[in-house]
Amino acid sequence: MPPIFLDGERLTLDEVVAIARRGARVALADEARPRLAASRAWVDELIARGTPTVYGVNTGFGVFANVSVPPDAAARLMRNLILSHCAGVGEPFPEEVARATMVIRANTLAKGFSGVRPLIVETLIEMLNRGVHPLIPSKGSVGASGDLAPLAHLALVLSRNAADRDEESGEAIFRGERMSGKRAMQLAGIPRVELQAKEGLALINGATVSAALAALAVADAENLARHADVALALSLEALCGCSAAFDARVHRAAGHRGQSETAQNVRRLIEGSRLVDSRARVQDAYAFRCAPQVIGAAREAMAYARRVVAEEINAATDNPLIFVEPAGEPQALAGGNFHGEGLALAMDLLGMAVAEIGSIAERRIFRLCNAHLSDGLPMMLIAEGGAHSGLMMAQVTAAALVSENKTLAHPDSVDSIPTSADQEDHVSMAMNAARHAREIVWNTTRILAIELMAAAQGVDLRLRALGGGVERLGRGTRVAHARLRRAIPFLERDRALTPAIERAVELMASGELLVE
Repeated sequence: MPPIFLDGERLTLDEVVAIARRGARVALADEARPRLAASRAWVDELIARGTPTVYGVNTGFGVFANVSVPPDAAARLMRNLILSHCAGVGEPFPEEVARATMVIRANTLAKGFSGVRPLIVETLIEMLNRGVHPLIPSKGSVGASGDLAPLAHLALVLSRNAADRDEESGEAIFRGERMSGKRAMQLAGIPRVELQAKEGLALINGATVSAALAALAVADAENLARHADVALALSLEALCGCSAAFDARVHRAAGHRGQSETAQNVRRLIEGSRLVDSRARVQDAYAFRCAPQVIGAAREAMAYARRVVAEEINAATDNPLIFVEPAGEPQALAGGNFHGEGLALAMDLLGMAVAEIGSIAERRIFRLCNAHLSDGLPMMLIAEGGAHSGLMMAQVTAAALVSENKTLAHPDSVDSIPTSADQEDHVSMAMNAARHAREIVWNTTRILAIELMAAAQGVDLRLRALGGGVERLGRGTRVAHARLRRAIPFLERDRALTPAIERAVELMASGELLVE
C-alpha cells in the first residue's frame, strides 16, 4: 500500500482512522517542504536579529507573554515550555489515540504556518511508521490554548536537551512494552530533536488530542448508526411489528434525509418478511414507530460532526501563525485557532445524538424482555423462566449504560474556567467533550450488542412458537441473524452473558452484520 502523504490540506478522517488503527504508513508530501522551509527561515532570521518581538519566539507564554527572552535562550525556552507543561494526569490514552494525535499534528505543521523545520514533521512521521507511541495522560486539557498538557507529553518523547536525561524523556509504548521515551526512540532508531525557537510551542498549541478523539468517535458513531438499523429491523421481526412507519411516503412527507435513510435501510432488511405485519396491530410503540426519526436525527448530527472534524484536522491551529507572502514582508499574526470551541460543540452534539440511539434501543430491549409487551414472547426471552433468568440482567446492564450516558451527555462546551492568571479567560473544554462522546459511543455499542442478542433470541423463540424457520425473516434480517448465530448460540439455559455481548461488539466492529 502506498503511504498517505501529508500536505496540511487533504488529510481525511478515514485516513486518520487507517493510520490510527490499521498502521497505514505516512510520508511528508514534497509540496509541503518549501512552505516549511520559508516559514522556518523567517523564524531563524528573527532570532538572529532579535526583532521584532513575536509571542512565543522571543517572549514567555500565557501570562508571561510580555516578558522578553534573549535570542541565546530560545532553545532553553522551548525545552522549559515542554517540561513545565507536562502536567497531565489520569490513565494514558490507548495507542490509537496517540497515533491519531501524531498524524493530525504532523499534518497541521505541514501547512507551513508554524515556523518549524521539516525535521519536526519527519520525526513525528517516523514515530508513526516505526511504532513509537507516546503515553499521553487522558486528563489535563481545557481545550485552549489547545491541548497543551497532553501534547507536551507527546513532545517530551520526541525532543531532548543536551543533558538528555532518561527521566525527562516521557514514556512510550514500543512493540507492546512500556518504557522511557528515550529508550523507545533509541530502539526504533529515531534521533530525538533539540527543539529550536518556536518549535516547542508549535508542537503543543492546538486542540489536536481533542481532534484525534473526535475523529475516532465520529467513525465509531457512524458504524454504530448503521448497526442500529440492523438491530431495529431484527427487533421489529421478533415483535411482529408494523412496516407502515417505515414507508417511504411517510418520510418524504417529513423531508429529513437522516430518517429517510434509516427507514430505507429497515425496508431493505425486512423485505420479504412474513413476521412483520403478521399481527392485527395498527401501530407500534414509539421505540419502533419513531426509531427512524431518532436514529435519523442522530445521523444528521454525525454528519455535522464529521464536517467539523474534517476541517479541524487540516487546520493551522497554533499561535502565532507565520505568513510568508510572495510580495511583502513576512508576518507573525497572533490569533486563536487553538481554541477548540468548534470541536467541543460538535462532540457535545455527537454525544447527545449517540446517547439517544442507546436510549431508544434500550426501550426495545425492555419490550422484548417483558412478556406483557412482547406479543407472546416468554418473559426475559427464556423458555423456562423461574429456573432460568434469561436476559434479565442484560437488560439491566443496558439500562445502567443508558443512565450513565445521560450524565456523560451533559454539554462540556457550556463550561469555562479562566486559566493563566485570566489571560486565557474563556476555554472550550473540547477534550472533555471528545472524551465523553467517545465514552458514550462505547456504552451505546454495548447497548446495541444487547439489543442484537435480544432480537435474535426473540426471533428464534417466535419462529419456534410458529413452527417455522428462518425463511420467514426478511432477506436482510435473515442474513444478519445467521451471522449472529454463528458467533452467539441461542440461549437455551442461563450462562454468563458478558462474553456474548463482547462477541456482538466484535461483529459490529468488523461490519459483518451489515447486509449490502
